[in-house]
Amino acid sequence: MPDPILFGAAYSVYVRAARLALAEKGVPYRLEEVDVFGGPAADYVRRHPFGRIPAFEHDGFRLYETAAITRYVDEAFPGPPLQPEAPRARARMNQVISILDSYAYRTLVWDIFVERVRAPILGRSTDEARIAAALPKAATCLQALADLRGPGPWLAGPTLTLADLQAAPLFAYFRLAPEAADLLSRHPGLAQWWSAMFARPTLAQTRSPLE
Repeated sequence: MPDPILFGAAYSVYVRAARLALAEKGVPYRLEEVDVFGGPAADYVRRHPFGRIPAFEHDGFRLYETAAITRYVDEAFPGPPLQPEAPRARARMNQVISILDSYAYRTLVWDIFVERVRAPILGRSTDEARIAAALPKAATCLQALADLRGPGPWLAGPTLTLADLQAAPLFAYFRLAPEAADLLSRHPGLAQWWSAMFARPTLAQTRSPLE
């Protein structure tokens, strides 16, 4: 059976989440670079009608949407399970992923990291008002994650799950903004979680070119 193919860009947090799932399962795969900011090619739109990344193919089976891809990877391949079996634990994992997708991604990555870190690199003025408006939202996101984490050590309980793999790419970018230090200092549990996540070899294997 051929190795899976992941279509997307190495800088994308969602592509990285899928790569982390593949790496944690020990699945060989090929990353085929797709830069959607340049406008996806027509053949890629046939893979993903909304032109987003990532998309995925395994032995003729095609998927798009990160959550669908990472769950498929966990369930279709051998290796350590990345989803809890117990209904409440799995629900907690899904809740964390939903918070990350619905609230944290836009706030931590686009409103703070991109404006503070990427804008000057790209020769664009930082939108200070956008950052200022995002900080209370970021604080709410971090508080919610800290509250749900409980005793940990991982975000959804005692074992590494897809929630951790979804969060790690966001935090890898967010922590590069100077505002992150103060916000994260209020949550020692999240700082401990990030230290444990940062130490995993898979995070180094999937390092973004923007870090």
